[in-house]
Amino acid sequence: MNFPIFSEFFDLFEAKQTSDNLFRNDCIVNTEGPHFVTLGKAVAALAEPSAMEQCALLNAVSHTKLTIKVIGSTRSPFAVKCGGHTGNGGWSSTTGVHISLYRFSGVTYDASTQTAAFGSGLVWDDVYAGLAPYNVSVAGGRVSGVGVGGFALGGGYSWYTNQHGMTIDNIIAYDLVKPDGSFAHVTEESDPELFFALKGGGNNFGIVTRFVMKAFPVGEVWGGVMVSMGKDAMRDLAAATSKFAAQVTDPKAAIITTFGYLLAQPVVTTLLFYDGPTPPDGIFNDFLAVSAMERDIKTRDFLSLVLASPANATAGTRGTFDTLSFQEITPGILDAIMKEAEHWGKELLSKSGVFMAYAVEPFLENILTKGTYTTAYPASRSMRFLPSDVYFTWTLESWDDDLKAAIKKTTANLVDAAVADGQAGVATAPLYSNYAISDVPLERLYGDNLDKLSAIRARVDPSNVMGLTGGFRF
Repeated sequence: MNFPIFSEFFDLFEAKQTSDNLFRNDCIVNTEGPHFVTLGKAVAALAEPSAMEQCALLNAVSHTKLTIKVIGSTRSPFAVKCGGHTGNGGWSSTTGVHISLYRFSGVTYDASTQTAAFGSGLVWDDVYAGLAPYNVSVAGGRVSGVGVGGFALGGGYSWYTNQHGMTIDNIIAYDLVKPDGSFAHVTEESDPELFFALKGGGNNFGIVTRFVMKAFPVGEVWGGVMVSMGKDAMRDLAAATSKFAAQVTDPKAAIITTFGYLLAQPVVTTLLFYDGPTPPDGIFNDFLAVSAMERDIKTRDFLSLVLASPANATAGTRGTFDTLSFQEITPGILDAIMKEAEHWGKELLSKSGVFMAYAVEPFLENILTKGTYTTAYPASRSMRFLPSDVYFTWTLESWDDDLKAAIKKTTANLVDAAVADGQAGVATAPLYSNYAISDVPLERLYGDNLDKLSAIRARVDPSNVMGLTGGFRF
Protein backbone atom coordinates (compact mmCIF):
# COMPACT_ATOMS: atom_id res chain seq x y z
CA MET A 1 0.00 0.00 0.00
CA ASN A 2 1.12 3.57 -0.68
CA PHE A 3 0.61 6.16 2.06
CA PRO A 4 1.43 9.75 0.99
CA ILE A 5 2.93 11.99 3.67
CA PHE A 6 0.84 14.95 4.79
CA SER A 7 1.64 17.73 7.22
CA GLU A 8 0.13 19.44 10.21
CA PHE A 9 -3.51 19.44 11.19
CA PHE A 10 -4.07 23.12 10.47
CA ASP A 11 -2.56 22.89 6.99
CA LEU A 12 -5.30 20.42 6.20
CA PHE A 13 -8.06 22.10 8.16
CA GLU A 14 -7.46 25.57 6.75
CA ALA A 15 -7.11 24.26 3.21
CA LYS A 16 -10.63 22.81 3.25
CA GLN A 17 -12.71 22.89 6.44
CA THR A 18 -14.44 19.59 5.89
CA SER A 19 -14.24 16.23 7.58
CA ASP A 20 -12.52 14.86 4.49
CA ASN A 21 -9.40 16.76 5.52
CA LEU A 22 -9.73 16.22 9.26
CA PHE A 23 -10.03 12.46 9.05
CA ARG A 24 -7.76 10.73 6.57
CA ASN A 25 -7.30 7.22 5.28
CA ASP A 26 -3.77 7.97 4.07
CA CYS A 27 -1.82 7.27 7.26
CA ILE A 28 1.89 6.55 7.31
CA VAL A 29 2.77 3.10 8.61
CA ASN A 30 5.77 3.13 10.93
CA THR A 31 7.48 -0.22 10.40
CA GLU A 32 9.43 0.01 13.65
CA GLY A 33 6.44 -1.52 15.45
CA PRO A 34 3.72 -3.82 14.13
CA HIS A 35 0.85 -1.77 15.54
CA PHE A 36 2.00 1.83 15.28
CA VAL A 37 0.56 4.20 12.72
CA THR A 38 2.39 7.52 12.50
CA LEU A 39 0.15 10.39 11.44
CA GLY A 40 2.51 12.90 9.86
CA LYS A 41 4.22 15.09 12.43
CA ALA A 42 1.17 15.30 14.64
CA VAL A 43 0.58 12.03 16.43
CA ALA A 44 1.17 8.32 16.61
CA ALA A 45 -1.77 6.03 17.26
CA LEU A 46 -1.79 2.47 18.46
CA ALA A 47 -4.07 0.33 16.32
CA GLU A 48 -4.20 -2.65 14.04
CA PRO A 49 -3.12 -1.17 10.68
CA SER A 50 -5.49 -3.47 8.79
CA ALA A 51 -8.40 -2.12 10.80
CA MET A 52 -7.48 1.55 10.52
CA GLU A 53 -9.97 3.42 8.36
CA GLN A 54 -9.51 7.03 9.42
CA CYS A 55 -7.01 8.92 11.52
CA ALA A 56 -7.42 12.08 13.55
CA LEU A 57 -4.45 14.45 13.60
CA LEU A 58 -4.11 16.28 16.90
CA ASN A 59 -1.30 17.45 19.08
CA ALA A 60 -2.91 20.19 21.16
CA VAL A 61 -6.12 21.02 22.99
CA SER A 62 -7.15 23.18 20.02
CA HIS A 63 -6.82 20.18 17.71
CA THR A 64 -8.84 18.03 20.08
CA LYS A 65 -11.61 20.65 20.17
CA LEU A 66 -11.84 20.74 16.38
CA THR A 67 -11.68 16.98 16.07
CA ILE A 68 -14.53 16.32 18.49
CA LYS A 69 -16.65 18.98 16.77
CA VAL A 70 -16.31 17.29 13.40
CA ILE A 71 -16.89 13.85 14.91
CA GLY A 72 -20.11 15.17 16.41
CA SER A 73 -21.29 16.80 13.21
CA THR A 74 -20.55 13.75 11.05
CA ARG A 75 -21.63 11.18 13.69
CA SER A 76 -18.42 9.25 13.04
CA PRO A 77 -17.55 6.26 15.26
CA PHE A 78 -14.29 6.90 17.10
CA ALA A 79 -11.97 5.69 19.84
CA VAL A 80 -9.65 7.53 22.21
CA LYS A 81 -6.42 5.83 23.21
CA CYS A 82 -4.40 6.81 26.25
CA GLY A 83 -2.44 3.72 27.30
CA GLY A 84 -4.61 1.15 25.53
CA HIS A 85 -4.65 -1.17 28.55
CA THR A 86 -8.34 -2.07 28.39
CA GLY A 87 -9.29 -5.63 27.54
CA ASN A 88 -12.63 -4.62 26.00
CA GLY A 89 -12.54 -4.58 22.21
CA GLY A 90 -13.39 -1.32 20.46
CA TRP A 91 -12.77 0.88 23.49
CA SER A 92 -9.30 2.18 22.68
CA SER A 93 -9.28 0.95 19.08
CA THR A 94 -11.72 1.32 16.22
CA THR A 95 -12.28 0.97 12.50
CA GLY A 96 -13.54 4.56 12.61
CA VAL A 97 -11.64 7.66 13.74
CA HIS A 98 -8.75 6.77 16.00
CA ILE A 99 -7.57 9.49 18.38
CA SER A 100 -4.32 9.01 20.28
CA LEU A 101 -3.44 11.28 23.17
CA TYR A 102 0.23 10.41 23.37
CA ARG A 103 1.26 14.00 22.58
CA PHE A 104 -0.34 15.10 25.85
CA SER A 105 2.76 14.08 27.73
CA GLY A 106 4.02 16.88 29.96
CA VAL A 107 4.76 16.38 33.67
CA THR A 108 5.16 19.33 36.05
CA TYR A 109 5.36 19.71 39.82
CA ASP A 110 4.34 22.76 41.85
CA ALA A 111 6.14 22.67 45.19
CA SER A 112 4.09 25.57 46.57
CA THR A 113 0.82 23.64 46.24
CA GLN A 114 2.33 20.13 46.38
CA THR A 115 0.50 19.19 43.20
CA ALA A 116 1.54 17.42 40.02
CA ALA A 117 0.05 18.06 36.57
CA PHE A 118 0.47 15.63 33.70
CA GLY A 119 -0.97 14.74 30.31
CA SER A 120 -3.54 12.01 29.83
CA GLY A 121 -1.55 10.33 27.07
CA LEU A 122 1.18 9.09 29.42
CA VAL A 123 1.62 5.77 31.12
CA TRP A 124 2.18 5.95 34.87
CA ASP A 125 5.83 4.97 34.46
CA ASP A 126 6.37 8.31 32.71
CA VAL A 127 4.57 10.26 35.43
CA TYR A 128 6.71 8.68 38.14
CA ALA A 129 9.88 9.34 36.13
CA GLY A 130 8.90 12.98 35.66
CA LEU A 131 8.28 13.46 39.38
CA ALA A 132 11.33 11.52 40.62
CA PRO A 133 13.71 14.53 40.55
CA TYR A 134 11.44 16.25 43.08
CA ASN A 135 11.31 13.19 45.39
CA VAL A 136 7.52 13.10 45.18
CA SER A 137 4.96 10.79 43.63
CA VAL A 138 1.20 10.34 43.19
CA ALA A 139 -1.33 7.58 43.78
CA GLY A 140 -1.31 5.97 40.35
CA GLY A 141 -0.86 2.62 38.63
CA ARG A 142 1.02 -0.23 40.26
CA VAL A 143 2.58 -2.01 37.28
CA SER A 144 4.42 -0.90 34.18
CA GLY A 145 2.61 0.11 31.02
CA VAL A 146 -0.75 1.20 32.42
CA GLY A 147 -2.15 4.35 30.82
CA VAL A 148 -3.06 7.41 32.86
CA GLY A 149 -6.36 8.34 31.21
CA GLY A 150 -8.58 5.30 31.53
CA PHE A 151 -7.10 4.32 34.89
CA ALA A 152 -7.70 7.74 36.44
CA LEU A 153 -11.23 8.09 35.04
CA GLY A 154 -12.24 4.64 36.32
CA GLY A 155 -11.12 4.97 39.93
CA GLY A 156 -7.54 3.85 40.38
CA TYR A 157 -6.14 1.53 43.07
CA SER A 158 -2.53 2.33 43.98
CA TRP A 159 0.32 1.08 46.12
CA TYR A 160 -0.51 4.14 48.23
CA THR A 161 -4.27 3.56 48.50
CA ASN A 162 -4.03 2.43 52.13
CA GLN A 163 -2.40 5.77 52.96
CA HIS A 164 -3.93 8.22 50.49
CA GLY A 165 -7.04 6.64 48.99
CA MET A 166 -7.74 5.92 45.34
CA THR A 167 -6.44 7.94 42.41
CA ILE A 168 -9.78 9.75 42.08
CA ASP A 169 -9.53 10.82 45.73
CA ASN A 170 -6.37 12.74 44.87
CA ILE A 171 -7.31 14.46 41.59
CA ILE A 172 -8.08 18.14 42.17
CA ALA A 173 -8.60 19.31 38.56
CA TYR A 174 -9.23 18.06 35.03
CA ASP A 175 -8.57 19.77 31.69
CA LEU A 176 -11.53 18.59 29.62
CA VAL A 177 -12.53 19.01 25.99
CA LYS A 178 -16.28 18.65 26.13
CA PRO A 179 -18.26 16.82 23.42
CA ASP A 180 -19.38 20.15 21.89
CA GLY A 181 -15.74 21.17 21.40
CA SER A 182 -15.57 23.65 24.27
CA PHE A 183 -12.80 23.54 26.88
CA ALA A 184 -13.19 23.47 30.66
CA HIS A 185 -10.78 23.37 33.58
CA VAL A 186 -12.99 21.32 35.89
CA THR A 187 -12.62 21.69 39.64
CA GLU A 188 -14.93 21.15 42.58
CA GLU A 189 -15.59 24.90 42.60
CA SER A 190 -16.11 25.41 38.86
CA ASP A 191 -18.57 22.55 38.23
CA PRO A 192 -19.14 20.29 41.24
CA GLU A 193 -21.46 17.90 39.40
CA LEU A 194 -19.06 17.32 36.52
CA PHE A 195 -16.15 17.07 38.95
CA PHE A 196 -18.06 14.32 40.77
CA ALA A 197 -18.87 12.51 37.51
CA LEU A 198 -15.26 12.47 36.29
CA LYS A 199 -14.25 10.67 39.48
CA GLY A 200 -15.01 7.15 38.30
CA GLY A 201 -17.58 7.90 35.59
CA GLY A 202 -15.26 7.01 32.72
CA ASN A 203 -15.16 8.72 29.34
CA ASN A 204 -18.80 9.81 29.19
CA PHE A 205 -18.16 13.53 29.47
CA GLY A 206 -15.54 14.35 26.86
CA ILE A 207 -11.79 13.94 26.40
CA VAL A 208 -9.57 14.71 29.40
CA THR A 209 -6.19 16.04 28.27
CA ARG A 210 -4.58 16.79 31.65
CA PHE A 211 -4.95 15.82 35.31
CA VAL A 212 -3.83 17.76 38.39
CA MET A 213 -3.21 15.59 41.46
CA LYS A 214 -2.07 15.90 45.03
CA ALA A 215 1.56 14.78 45.35
CA PHE A 216 3.37 13.45 48.41
CA PRO A 217 7.00 12.84 49.39
CA VAL A 218 8.48 9.49 48.39
CA GLY A 219 11.84 7.96 49.22
CA GLU A 220 13.25 4.49 48.86
CA VAL A 221 10.72 1.67 48.91
CA TRP A 222 11.03 -2.07 49.29
CA GLY A 223 9.47 -4.76 47.15
CA GLY A 224 9.14 -6.18 43.68
CA VAL A 225 7.95 -9.38 42.06
CA MET A 226 8.37 -13.10 42.65
CA VAL A 227 7.13 -15.89 40.38
CA SER A 228 6.55 -19.37 41.78
CA MET A 229 5.53 -22.61 40.07
CA GLY A 230 3.72 -25.70 41.32
CA LYS A 231 0.78 -26.57 43.53
CA ASP A 232 2.80 -26.59 46.74
CA ALA A 233 3.98 -23.03 46.17
CA MET A 234 0.45 -22.01 45.23
CA ARG A 235 -0.95 -23.39 48.49
CA ASP A 236 1.82 -21.76 50.55
CA LEU A 237 1.26 -18.39 48.89
CA ALA A 238 -2.49 -18.69 49.41
CA ALA A 239 -1.85 -19.20 53.12
CA ALA A 240 0.53 -16.22 53.19
CA THR A 241 -2.01 -14.05 51.37
CA SER A 242 -4.94 -14.88 53.66
CA LYS A 243 -2.74 -14.28 56.73
CA PHE A 244 -1.58 -10.92 55.35
CA ALA A 245 -5.15 -9.87 54.59
CA ALA A 246 -6.35 -10.82 58.07
CA GLN A 247 -3.46 -9.59 60.21
CA VAL A 248 -1.40 -6.84 58.57
CA THR A 249 -2.62 -3.35 59.48
CA ASP A 250 0.46 -1.34 58.52
CA PRO A 251 -0.82 1.11 55.85
CA LYS A 252 2.59 1.17 54.19
CA ALA A 253 2.35 -2.52 53.24
CA ALA A 254 0.48 -3.86 50.21
CA ILE A 255 0.40 -6.93 47.98
CA ILE A 256 -1.16 -8.35 44.83
CA THR A 257 -1.20 -12.13 44.54
CA THR A 258 -2.16 -13.60 41.17
CA PHE A 259 -3.05 -17.29 41.04
CA GLY A 260 -2.96 -18.70 37.54
CA TYR A 261 -2.39 -21.52 35.14
CA LEU A 262 0.06 -20.89 32.31
CA LEU A 263 -0.28 -23.47 29.55
CA ALA A 264 -2.02 -25.73 32.10
CA GLN A 265 0.78 -25.37 34.68
CA PRO A 266 0.20 -23.70 38.09
CA VAL A 267 1.96 -20.37 38.54
CA VAL A 268 1.69 -17.60 41.12
CA THR A 269 2.93 -14.05 40.64
CA THR A 270 3.29 -12.09 43.86
CA LEU A 271 3.88 -8.34 44.01
CA LEU A 272 5.11 -7.04 47.35
CA PHE A 273 5.34 -3.38 48.40
CA TYR A 274 6.47 -1.48 51.46
CA ASP A 275 6.66 2.30 51.59
CA GLY A 276 10.09 2.46 53.18
CA PRO A 277 13.55 0.99 52.62
CA THR A 278 12.98 -2.00 54.94
CA PRO A 279 9.69 -3.55 56.07
CA PRO A 280 9.18 -4.51 59.71
CA ASP A 281 10.02 -8.12 60.41
CA GLY A 282 7.10 -10.50 60.03
CA ILE A 283 4.99 -8.73 57.42
CA PHE A 284 6.35 -10.52 54.36
CA ASN A 285 8.25 -13.45 55.89
CA ASP A 286 5.72 -16.08 54.80
CA PHE A 287 5.95 -14.91 51.19
CA LEU A 288 9.74 -14.83 51.13
CA ALA A 289 9.90 -18.36 52.55
CA VAL A 290 8.25 -19.77 49.40
CA SER A 291 10.58 -20.94 46.64
CA ALA A 292 10.51 -18.87 43.46
CA MET A 293 11.81 -19.39 39.95
CA GLU A 294 12.15 -15.62 39.68
CA ARG A 295 12.65 -13.17 42.53
CA ASP A 296 13.33 -9.45 42.15
CA ILE A 297 12.62 -8.01 45.59
CA LYS A 298 14.86 -5.40 47.15
CA THR A 299 15.20 -1.82 48.39
CA ARG A 300 14.89 0.48 45.37
CA ASP A 301 13.37 3.70 44.11
CA PHE A 302 9.64 3.70 43.41
CA LEU A 303 9.95 3.82 39.61
CA SER A 304 12.22 0.77 39.68
CA LEU A 305 9.60 -1.14 41.65
CA VAL A 306 6.88 -0.32 39.13
CA LEU A 307 9.09 -1.24 36.18
CA ALA A 308 9.82 -4.61 37.77
CA SER A 309 6.18 -5.58 37.32
CA PRO A 310 5.27 -5.39 33.61
CA ALA A 311 1.62 -5.47 32.62
CA ASN A 312 2.35 -6.70 29.10
CA ALA A 313 3.77 -10.15 29.79
CA THR A 314 1.08 -11.73 27.59
CA ALA A 315 1.47 -9.28 24.71
CA GLY A 316 0.55 -10.83 21.39
CA THR A 317 -2.32 -12.92 22.75
CA ARG A 318 -6.05 -12.24 22.80
CA GLY A 319 -7.48 -11.45 26.21
CA THR A 320 -10.36 -10.26 28.32
CA PHE A 321 -10.97 -9.13 31.90
CA ASP A 322 -13.83 -9.71 34.29
CA THR A 323 -14.23 -8.86 37.94
CA LEU A 324 -15.98 -9.41 41.22
CA SER A 325 -15.65 -7.68 44.59
CA PHE A 326 -14.89 -9.60 47.78
CA GLN A 327 -15.65 -8.42 51.30
CA GLU A 328 -12.55 -10.18 52.63
CA ILE A 329 -9.78 -12.43 51.31
CA THR A 330 -10.24 -15.66 53.28
CA PRO A 331 -8.80 -19.19 53.04
CA GLY A 332 -12.15 -20.34 51.63
CA ILE A 333 -12.06 -17.72 48.88
CA LEU A 334 -8.49 -18.57 47.94
CA ASP A 335 -9.27 -22.28 47.86
CA ALA A 336 -12.12 -21.58 45.44
CA ILE A 337 -9.83 -19.43 43.28
CA MET A 338 -7.18 -22.16 43.09
CA LYS A 339 -9.81 -24.72 42.06
CA GLU A 340 -11.20 -22.41 39.38
CA ALA A 341 -7.71 -21.65 38.07
CA GLU A 342 -6.88 -25.34 37.79
CA HIS A 343 -10.18 -26.24 36.14
CA TRP A 344 -10.11 -23.54 33.49
CA GLY A 345 -6.36 -23.67 33.00
CA LYS A 346 -6.67 -27.28 31.92
CA GLU A 347 -10.11 -27.08 30.27
CA LEU A 348 -9.23 -24.19 27.98
CA LEU A 349 -5.85 -25.45 26.82
CA SER A 350 -7.59 -27.24 23.93
CA LYS A 351 -9.21 -23.93 22.96
CA SER A 352 -5.88 -22.11 22.56
CA GLY A 353 -5.98 -20.92 26.17
CA VAL A 354 -2.65 -19.53 27.39
CA PHE A 355 -3.00 -17.91 30.81
CA MET A 356 -5.94 -18.01 33.22
CA ALA A 357 -5.24 -15.58 36.07
CA TYR A 358 -7.03 -14.50 39.25
CA ALA A 359 -5.60 -11.52 41.15
CA VAL A 360 -6.51 -10.66 44.74
CA GLU A 361 -5.72 -7.28 46.29
CA PRO A 362 -6.17 -6.82 50.05
CA PHE A 363 -6.69 -3.26 51.29
CA LEU A 364 -7.38 -1.88 54.75
CA GLU A 365 -10.99 -1.33 55.76
CA ASN A 366 -10.61 2.45 56.03
CA ILE A 367 -9.43 3.24 52.48
CA LEU A 368 -12.73 4.88 51.55
CA THR A 369 -12.29 7.44 54.35
CA LYS A 370 -9.11 8.86 52.82
CA GLY A 371 -10.83 11.05 50.25
CA THR A 372 -12.70 14.30 50.91
CA TYR A 373 -14.61 14.42 47.60
CA THR A 374 -17.84 12.70 46.62
CA THR A 375 -17.15 10.36 43.70
CA ALA A 376 -19.06 8.46 41.02
CA TYR A 377 -17.24 5.27 42.07
CA PRO A 378 -17.82 3.53 44.37
CA ALA A 379 -21.56 4.07 44.58
CA SER A 380 -21.37 3.85 48.37
CA ARG A 381 -18.49 4.42 50.78
CA SER A 382 -20.19 2.72 53.70
CA MET A 383 -18.22 -0.50 53.11
CA ARG A 384 -15.01 -1.09 51.22
CA PHE A 385 -14.96 -4.06 48.86
CA LEU A 386 -11.84 -5.65 47.38
CA PRO A 387 -11.74 -5.73 43.57
CA SER A 388 -10.50 -8.97 42.05
CA ASP A 389 -9.18 -9.01 38.50
CA VAL A 390 -9.87 -12.17 36.48
CA TYR A 391 -7.89 -12.31 33.22
CA PHE A 392 -7.96 -14.96 30.47
CA THR A 393 -5.71 -15.01 27.40
CA TRP A 394 -5.77 -17.19 24.29
CA THR A 395 -4.43 -17.14 20.74
CA LEU A 396 -7.15 -18.04 18.22
CA GLU A 397 -10.00 -15.73 17.26
CA SER A 398 -12.24 -18.73 16.61
CA TRP A 399 -12.39 -19.36 20.37
CA ASP A 400 -13.32 -15.78 21.37
CA ASP A 401 -16.90 -16.59 22.34
CA ASP A 402 -15.92 -19.68 24.31
CA LEU A 403 -13.27 -17.88 26.35
CA LYS A 404 -15.55 -14.94 27.11
CA ALA A 405 -18.28 -17.34 28.22
CA ALA A 406 -15.74 -19.16 30.39
CA ILE A 407 -14.56 -16.02 32.16
CA LYS A 408 -18.14 -15.07 32.97
CA LYS A 409 -18.77 -18.57 34.28
CA THR A 410 -15.72 -18.60 36.52
CA THR A 411 -16.60 -15.18 37.93
CA ALA A 412 -20.14 -16.39 38.69
CA ASN A 413 -18.70 -19.49 40.37
CA LEU A 414 -16.54 -17.32 42.62
CA VAL A 415 -19.50 -15.14 43.57
CA ASP A 416 -21.31 -18.32 44.63
CA ALA A 417 -18.24 -19.43 46.58
CA ALA A 418 -18.04 -16.07 48.36
CA VAL A 419 -21.70 -16.21 49.35
CA ALA A 420 -21.16 -19.76 50.66
CA ASP A 421 -18.16 -18.39 52.59
CA GLY A 422 -20.47 -15.97 54.41
CA GLN A 423 -19.92 -12.95 52.16
CA ALA A 424 -23.52 -12.38 51.07
CA GLY A 425 -22.77 -8.81 50.00
CA VAL A 426 -20.56 -10.00 47.14
CA ALA A 427 -23.62 -10.88 45.04
CA THR A 428 -24.61 -7.21 44.78
CA ALA A 429 -21.30 -5.47 45.56
CA PRO A 430 -20.18 -2.55 43.37
CA LEU A 431 -17.86 -3.67 40.59
CA TYR A 432 -14.69 -1.84 39.54
CA SER A 433 -15.13 -0.61 35.96
CA ASN A 434 -11.44 -0.79 35.08
CA TYR A 435 -11.58 -4.58 35.52
CA ALA A 436 -15.14 -5.16 34.28
CA ILE A 437 -16.17 -6.97 31.11
CA SER A 438 -17.96 -4.80 28.55
CA ASP A 439 -21.54 -5.99 29.05
CA VAL A 440 -21.76 -5.75 32.84
CA PRO A 441 -24.96 -3.95 33.93
CA LEU A 442 -24.33 -0.29 34.71
CA GLU A 443 -26.18 -0.66 38.00
CA ARG A 444 -23.41 -2.96 39.23
CA LEU A 445 -20.82 -0.27 38.52
CA TYR A 446 -22.59 2.88 39.70
CA GLY A 447 -25.54 1.77 41.85
CA ASP A 448 -27.62 4.68 43.12
CA ASN A 449 -25.31 7.14 41.35
CA LEU A 450 -26.47 5.98 37.91
CA ASP A 451 -29.45 8.35 37.56
CA LYS A 452 -27.35 11.33 38.65
CA LEU A 453 -24.56 10.41 36.24
CA SER A 454 -27.03 9.99 33.38
CA ALA A 455 -28.43 13.46 34.06
CA ILE A 456 -24.94 15.00 34.11
CA ARG A 457 -24.08 13.25 30.85
CA ALA A 458 -27.27 14.60 29.25
CA ARG A 459 -26.32 18.14 30.34
CA VAL A 460 -22.71 17.96 29.19
CA ASP A 461 -23.34 15.90 26.05
CA PRO A 462 -26.96 16.40 24.90
CA SER A 463 -26.11 15.12 21.40
CA ASN A 464 -24.51 11.97 22.85
CA VAL A 465 -21.27 12.41 20.93
CA MET A 466 -19.45 10.20 23.43
CA GLY A 467 -21.94 7.46 22.60
CA LEU A 468 -20.03 7.09 19.33
CA THR A 469 -17.04 5.61 21.16
CA GLY A 470 -16.54 2.60 23.40
CA GLY A 471 -16.99 2.49 27.15
CA PHE A 472 -19.69 2.08 29.76
CA ARG A 473 -22.38 4.40 28.40
CA PHE A 474 -24.99 6.18 30.50
